[in-house]
Formats: sequence, structure tokens, C-alpha cells
Amino acid sequence: MANGSKGGAKGLKRGAKGAQSSNGPNVSKPLLIGVGAVFAAVFAAFVFFTSGKSTTSTETIGGPFQLTAHTGQQVTEQDFLGRPFLVFFGYTHCPDICHTTLFEMSEILRAMGPDAKVGALFVTVDPERDTPETLKDYLSNFDPRIIGVTGPRASVDPVLREYRIFSKRAGKDEDYSVDHTTVVYLMDKNGRFVAPFNVARRPAEAARELQRYL
Repeated sequence: MANGSKGGAKGLKRGAKGAQSSNGPNVSKPLLIGVGAVFAAVFAAFVFFTSGKSTTSTETIGGPFQLTAHTGQQVTEQDFLGRPFLVFFGYTHCPDICHTTLFEMSEILRAMGPDAKVGALFVTVDPERDTPETLKDYLSNFDPRIIGVTGPRASVDPVLREYRIFSKRAGKDEDYSVDHTTVVYLMDKNGRFVAPFNVARRPAEAARELQRYL
């Protein structure tokens, strides 16, 4: 009886050890944490090198263009040299963001005073509807230093590419909207890209920043 009990106990111990080993090797928690940290670092580096460079290069934003201003005159990038200027892309049928951004740009220009040598460019992403006359009427609500430009689609699209602007028509009827990039660019007096410019702040603060590039 005693021997049988001992044998049964040994069998239970062997069974317990077998069940433990069937769950796989016992990996320590510090090792798992270390592997996770390495993976996170590699992933962060991948994100940085694949998406972080394009927004900081001063060589890839902007370029030559020839379009028609809201005044009816032909304008090129050369007309903006000698002064810093802001560039914004939008359209006159835009429901809200374009009007708000142009108003903020106007407040900044007014904060700089009427004699400040600074400019602003509003490029339409909807040239089919935004004729010079339409732009002129729309821009009458804003600072007169904002120049609206339009032209044939074949002339506007290269400018969108030069400034890395996404634009896509949404809807098929005549009352369509246009999804587009809403960034405002700051260009220096030589026509070179400086940085995205934050217009959604106190006009006096933004004006002080612009003053540095006069």
C-alpha cells in the first residue's frame, strides 16, 4: 500500500513536469521588453525617414508659373520677388476654411501696416469656376495685397505640383466641392520656401515673424 502510494506520487510529479514543458520555453520579461523597444525604435526611424523629409526641404516647394490675376493682368513668380509673401490654395466656392484663412491673412497684413513690402498669393484649385471676375468679387472682402490667380487647368496643375498641393473634386453635379491642402506657405524675398506659416494666431504675433523677412 505504501509503495503503491509512493509510486503514484512519483507518477503525478512526472506528469506535472511534462505538462509544464509542453507550454514552450520560459522567456524572461526583460528579454521581451528589450525586443519590443528595438522594434519600436526601428519603426520610428522608418516613419521619420519615409515621411519626415519632404516637409522641410527648401528645394522642393514652389517654382515658376504664369497665370492670370483677378485684375486681369498676367502674373508670374517674378512679380513677387523682392518681398516675402504668403501662398494659399483654395477656391471661391469653399464653404468655410478658405474664407477663414484669407481673413486671417488679411488681419496679419493689416497689422503690418499699409506700407509694409509683403505680399500674398491666392491660387485657385478650381479654375473651371474661378474666373478672374469671380476672384475679383470674392477677394474684395479681404486685404487688397492678396492677389488671386487662375488660368487654364493645364497651367494651374503644374503649380499645384510645384507647391505639393493635393486637390480632388468631390461630387459630379455643378455644385461640387474640392478637397484640397490648406497649408499657408511663407516664401522669402527671393521666392524660396521658408516654412509653413501659422495664420491662426494673434495678427500682431504673426506680423512680427513676417517682419524678420522684410
